[in-house]
Amino acid sequence: MLQEDDLESRLVWPVEAQLGEGPVWIPGEAALWFVDIKAGNLHRFEPGTGARHSYPVGGLPSFIVPRAEGGLLVGSGHALRPFDGQALGAPVLTIDMPGHNRTNDATVDPSGRLWFGTMDIEEERESGAVHVVDETGLHEVGGGCTITNGPAISPDGHHLYHVDTLDGTVWRFDIREDTELSDGIVFATIAKEDGSPDGVTIDSEGCLWVALWGGWQVRRYAPDGALLATVALPCANVTKIAFGGPDLRTAYVTTARTGVSDVDLEAQPLAGGLFAFDAPAPGLVLPGVKFVS
Repeated sequence: MLQEDDLESRLVWPVEAQLGEGPVWIPGEAALWFVDIKAGNLHRFEPGTGARHSYPVGGLPSFIVPRAEGGLLVGSGHALRPFDGQALGAPVLTIDMPGHNRTNDATVDPSGRLWFGTMDIEEERESGAVHVVDETGLHEVGGGCTITNGPAISPDGHHLYHVDTLDGTVWRFDIREDTELSDGIVFATIAKEDGSPDGVTIDSEGCLWVALWGGWQVRRYAPDGALLATVALPCANVTKIAFGGPDLRTAYVTTARTGVSDVDLEAQPLAGGLFAFDAPAPGLVLPGVKFVS
């Protein structure tokens, strides 16, 4: 098994995000986008030029994904909104859910369907769930819990990985033709002393990468659930990775400062930074969303 010494992380942007999340590589721009949910910012990093740009959009932007027709789509609060390069546009879809909820993490499957989770803002009530937007509209499909994370889709589009963060559990579901989730099994369980599972990402070998909030690391799991590798980070709250670069072999890692006391920040001054490491396998390009006009 690869050990931490084999996969070393490096800081690429000391952005000091309050809650960095949702990284996504956009090949046409050769750029990585990610959000800062608590600060209401979108961030863009061009590794080829080193350019860094931040866009204060307000609200609670929790994910950013490409659209098949071009441009970007952002989940924030109770709505999905287009991003024109400077600001968020009017909602193109509104999610019917309790006022104390918001969107959280998201992914796009090979068919162009958008899958995203919702959660209780106060992280107390079990009011979150997994949703999908397909050719027939918006549907809640299961995965009820307090804090959803993921989802991630297997390369063949047949399985969805869903994270119940507070329970420390990563689930794998079959995706039926009607997009309902079925036959859920526990894929991985994270011990509380190792942190809480946060965002998850799939690589081209079908391995699942799990970021550990409070765990100072990301982990790589084989399709059968075996732990293959861990990568240490110099801060506790690790939130998600995305693969980028011309060969998709650079793993970018978002982190957070929220929940870290001033005293603890002295031991982890790089908390909230964007990090990178060289991955053992390339990632996958995220498809564009097709069914949100």
